[in-house]
Amino acid sequence: MINILFEDNHLLVVEKPVNVLVQADNTGDKDLLSMLKEYLKEKYQKPGNVYLGLVHRLDRVVGGVMVFAKTSKAAARLTKQVQNHEMKKVYYAVVYGMLEEGGRLENYLLKDEKSNTSFVDKRGKLSILNYEVIATKESFTLVKIYLKTGRHHQIRVQFSYFGYPLFGDARYNKNYKKGEQIALFAKELSFFHPITKDYVTFSLDLPPCYPYTLFK
Repeated sequence: MINILFEDNHLLVVEKPVNVLVQADNTGDKDLLSMLKEYLKEKYQKPGNVYLGLVHRLDRVVGGVMVFAKTSKAAARLTKQVQNHEMKKVYYAVVYGMLEEGGRLENYLLKDEKSNTSFVDKRGKLSILNYEVIATKESFTLVKIYLKTGRHHQIRVQFSYFGYPLFGDARYNKNYKKGEQIALFAKELSFFHPITKDYVTFSLDLPPCYPYTLFK
């Protein structure tokens, strides 16, 4: 059952579960967009196809807050906010290493379509994030991350590049152990409601599992 955080005639704000695709791909695995369309179809007893606009994404392995648009007008306006960097996304991550203070990471990232990975390369796109140190424990640091750009695997690549890979990151952390879940969570999402124009914020608690529980 998907955790619905907010719903009106224009928006659907939900908690994306970890290890669930946002949109269908060639794996054939169940995806969040299809699940939510099914939810709307059943709830409102709608015949035929249900419209639900996808305006931003999260990696399959990452959970957290997402907003979907229930009308094309809402979708267009939310997409514009994403393009203008008006939609604010706050992530929490647990990284290896003891970071002493917050800062700003700035790199050019290039995506390799064949391997579906990204890496630092001057031919890539400018990628910027700011972060705060929330706490340190047992050689880990809990960081709060403010994305300024939304590049492919940006948080994971940038922290790994600077020597602080994310816990449980199978692609960019050499210390990864099989079975670990990546410690990256989309904790907060803020934007202007596409119809009322109110500035709204939706937030979730961190998952009650290791390594987040180190910092409780």
